[in-house]
Amino acid sequence: MAIALGEIAVRFGCELRGNPETLVDHVAPLESADSGALSFLANPKLIPVLVNTRASAVVLEARSAPSCPVDALIASNPHALFARIAALIYPTPPLRAGIHPTAVVDPSASIDSSVEVGAHAVITAGARIGPRCLIGPACIIGPQASLGADCRLIARVTIEHGVQIGERALIHPGVVIGADGFGLARDADGWVKVPQVGSVRIGDDVEIGANTTIDRGAMDDTVISDGVKLDNQIQIGHNVFVGMHTAIAGCTGVAGSTRIGARCMIGGHVGFAGHIQICDDVVITGKSAVPHSIKQPGIYSGVVGLEPVRIWHRIVARMKLGVRREHGRRERKDDNDE
Repeated sequence: MAIALGEIAVRFGCELRGNPETLVDHVAPLESADSGALSFLANPKLIPVLVNTRASAVVLEARSAPSCPVDALIASNPHALFARIAALIYPTPPLRAGIHPTAVVDPSASIDSSVEVGAHAVITAGARIGPRCLIGPACIIGPQASLGADCRLIARVTIEHGVQIGERALIHPGVVIGADGFGLARDADGWVKVPQVGSVRIGDDVEIGANTTIDRGAMDDTVISDGVKLDNQIQIGHNVFVGMHTAIAGCTGVAGSTRIGARCMIGGHVGFAGHIQICDDVVITGKSAVPHSIKQPGIYSGVVGLEPVRIWHRIVARMKLGVRREHGRRERKDDNDE
């Protein structure tokens, strides 16, 4: 979809330095952009790339504009404005309201007439689907589950019984919401399964990446608050709470009953212990381990960088030696106290 820069500037209230009649119809990186492309610059370190761009227009900050050889849209947050413009250029495909002949829909399910239900989808007893939702191919909506307006389940999404999803959720292929949590009680003869009788509550404007799993609560509900963004292949354990507008990157695992605050940013492959609390406005870098609660906002990291194996062995040996020395000091102190 082609859009004039003048229309973009008026719609988003940004400054235009250039020709308002210039059209953009696709997006591209600075280095490979061509005529008709819109690009953006958020990092001033990339100005050497900017000066050679062949894009038709670039979204950038005012301080970078003198280096821009093409039309410029000025914004305090170029990446965010670029995202909004890209959504105009690439609009979401319109729904084709109706139920595919191969879908299976229980007569007691409530489905708004504007909903599109794809091939081989299954919607079970008592499920409620709000206006303008997309239920993509092979999705399964369990008994008594509910979806608010304008949700999009792309394909092969499983929503288990009783799960509640707010409005405008975007759920990518392979997601499972509401499967049993890892609830087991130790017994002399092995393990006894603890019934998982809670559910999952998803707020408004939540996005959930491909193959992410969100377990139902053991007794209370697992809660994903408004505006949360979850990447691919994340595991959210039972009774976890994730606060508003928190973003979590791929392959992170959150153990049961952990509470993560609002506006947090969690890097990829982070591991959370269970029954801990993370306050609001915390940033945790990728591959960190989080064994205890965090009570103060800030940036946290628990990563030991990659080293040649011979150096790594020496690091481990020194860490063990330090622990043994500390243990010895404590034992001597205990003996003296006696």
